[in-house]
Amino acid sequence: MKKETLALHAGYTKDEQKTMAVPIYMSTAYAFDSAEHAANLFALKELGNIYTRIGNPTTDVFEKRFAALEGGEAALATASGMAAITYSVLNLCEAGDNIVAANQLYGGTVTLFTHTLKRLGIEARMFDVHKPEQLEDLLDEKTKLIFFESITNPSIDVPDFEAIVAIANKYGIITIVDNTVATPMLCSPLELGVDVVVHSTSKYTTGQGLALGGIIVEGRSAKEKLLDKSRYPHFNEPDASYHGLIYNETPFPPFILRARLSLLRDMGAAPSPFNSWLFIQGLEHLSLRIKQHSQSALAIAKWLASHPKVKKVNYPLLEGDKNYKNAKKYLKGGASGLLSFEVDSFEEAKKIADSVKIFSRVVNIGDSKSIITHPASTTHQQLSAEELELAGVSEGLIRLSIGLEAVEDLIADLEQAMS
Repeated sequence: MKKETLALHAGYTKDEQKTMAVPIYMSTAYAFDSAEHAANLFALKELGNIYTRIGNPTTDVFEKRFAALEGGEAALATASGMAAITYSVLNLCEAGDNIVAANQLYGGTVTLFTHTLKRLGIEARMFDVHKPEQLEDLLDEKTKLIFFESITNPSIDVPDFEAIVAIANKYGIITIVDNTVATPMLCSPLELGVDVVVHSTSKYTTGQGLALGGIIVEGRSAKEKLLDKSRYPHFNEPDASYHGLIYNETPFPPFILRARLSLLRDMGAAPSPFNSWLFIQGLEHLSLRIKQHSQSALAIAKWLASHPKVKKVNYPLLEGDKNYKNAKKYLKGGASGLLSFEVDSFEEAKKIADSVKIFSRVVNIGDSKSIITHPASTTHQQLSAEELELAGVSEGLIRLSIGLEAVEDLIADLEQAMS
C-alpha cells in the first residue's frame, strides 16, 4: 500500500465496538487471566499488555503505523524526541565506546552527544555530512554507531546517504538517522540502507504543537549487523536482567526489543496514551500537510534569495544550493517546511525576529502555524563559536518553520519585518 493509505489504516484492527477511530486506552496496568498467563507474558511466550511503561494498546497502533510508514520492522514510541535519540544510542553503547555524529545536528542533540554522554564515558566524534570520507579516520573497533539527520536543523543540509551508508556497511556499524524534518513522506532512510530511524513526533507528526513524543524505528538491515558478537556483544549474550534472554535469538526485531525491555522498562520515558492518540490523528493528514509546507517554503526561499538584506538562503530545492543534487536524489515530493537565511549581524537577526506579526517567536518546528527562531541566541546558545561554525549556524542566521498560512501573507510579514 502507498504511504497515504498506510497513514490511515496500518496497525489497527477494529475492536469489538467497531470504532472507526483508534480508542484511547488510558490505563496504567492490565489484568492477567491467571498466574500462568502473567508468567507467559513476562517470558515472551505470549504477547499482550503488562504495564503502560512497557506498552499500551493505543501506543501499539501508533508504533505499528509509524513502522509501516518508514518501511521498518518494528517501532518504539517514547516520551520525547530526545528520549528516542538517547535510547537509540544507549541501546548500542556503554562506557568506553564512541559514536560518530554529524556536525550539522539540532543543538540539543549536539549537547547530548558532546556533554551528557561524555559524562557516561561515551565519546562523540564529529564529521561533516558533505565530507563523508572523514568517517574512515574516525571509526575504530569501539565505534557503535554513525548518527546524522536526513535534513539537518537548522543548517538545512541533505547528506550523501549512499556514501555514508557504504562506509558504515564496510565496517559493520549501525547507522541512525533523525528523519524528523523530512518525515516518512519525503524521505525513506531505511530504503536507502540506513539501519535505524528516530523522530521527534512533537514536530510534523502531530503538526499542531500539541504533544511531546518520539519514536525509534528498526530497519530490516539492523539485525545482521547486531549479530557481530565483538562489536555488539550485549545482543548476543544472555541478559541477566531479563532471565537470560538473548535478543538476537528471539523471533522479534532485536534493536526495538532490547530498547523496550531494557531501556524503556528501566528508565521509563514512556509516552502518554493520549499523546499517542494525537500522533495517530496527525499521521492521517501528514501527507497533505507536508506537501503544503514544502510548496510554501520553496516559494518563500525564492523570495528571500532575491532580497537585498539576505546574504544567503538555505533550502535544498533552490537551484544552486549546495544540497540541491542530494535533495533531488534522496527527497521525494518536497524538502519540508524548514529553511534558514542569513543577514549581516546578530542584532539585525534579532530585530527581524522581533518585528514579525504572523510568525511566532518559538523554538519548535513543524507546526501548522509559522515560526521564526534565532538559533544563535536560543536553540544553539549553548554551543561555542567553533561549534556554531561547524553546525553551520552563524550569528545572523534565522530559521523559519513555514506553516499552513497563505504564502502571500507570510511573505508580506517578512517584508515588513525586514524593511
